[in-house]
Amino acid sequence: MKSVLITGVAGFLGRYVARQFAQDGWQVFGIDEIAPENVQLPAVTYRRLSLPSDVLGDWLREITPQVCVHCAGRASVGLSMEDPRADFQGNVVLVFEVLEALRRVAPQCRFLFLSSAAVYGNPAVQPVAEEHAILPLSPYGYHKRQAELLCEEFTRIHGVPTASVRIFSAYGAGLRRQVIWDICAKIIGGGKLELHGTGAESRDFVHAADIARALVLLASDAPCDGEVYNFASGREVTIAELADALVVACGADVRPVFNGAATPGNPLHWRADISRIAALGFAPATSLEEGIRGVAQWCAAELGGRLRK
Repeated sequence: MKSVLITGVAGFLGRYVARQFAQDGWQVFGIDEIAPENVQLPAVTYRRLSLPSDVLGDWLREITPQVCVHCAGRASVGLSMEDPRADFQGNVVLVFEVLEALRRVAPQCRFLFLSSAAVYGNPAVQPVAEEHAILPLSPYGYHKRQAELLCEEFTRIHGVPTASVRIFSAYGAGLRRQVIWDICAKIIGGGKLELHGTGAESRDFVHAADIARALVLLASDAPCDGEVYNFASGREVTIAELADALVVACGADVRPVFNGAATPGNPLHWRADISRIAALGFAPATSLEEGIRGVAQWCAAELGGRLRK
């Protein structure tokens, strides 16, 4: 049986990734800082571990995974602006330590790194392809790019097979932050739907289930020669359009109001060129309309609200 080690397995994306690999017949091992009784992933052989740790090398020797999917790390532009040191530790140093453990113990293990479209900053052209200039707007974006270069280094110099995936705007049930959660929380709470920006800002949303499917595909079919891939839907959606769709999904009678305030570190527009991952056979399966209906239902359950019919 093929085996995969998922770091950060108890996190938002880690859970989706673990379930998808298990459904596709992989033996799944996972590590995270969460107490085992709070993980609730029955298909995962779980070990509580705070990275970086020398214990990782010992476990790699024991389980000998064919693939390591690195979902661990910090994932907040805003927090990276406030505390760049912590973001560097969580998104650069941690990647180095995991890669170094693989180099020493399991050099043939494929390493899939979850990077971010934040490396692009404000792209000069849309859709943005992987060859576009790297112009981050935040420490988070710079640190993700530095971690990508570490992956390339370990492939070119040490022969560790790696690939980096630049995830655009990930969403799905289970994510208790970022714009979709914020909008749903305000709608379900019944208050004023006031949002930052102008509403004309745009994102390329990709459901976590599609990200997990793409990672399983790369685990088997990617060259893992240090290359990078965009992970997105290829569809540009303005925040105003998103807010209107969420109002409909929640069955509410409210209109969004935008305060015009910009958020430092965040780009204005995103739309991805996904032809590189498509060439390996990937196509997103979850439409935004279907995805946000599921998120709205989950948010209502989490917040003790009720969606109107």
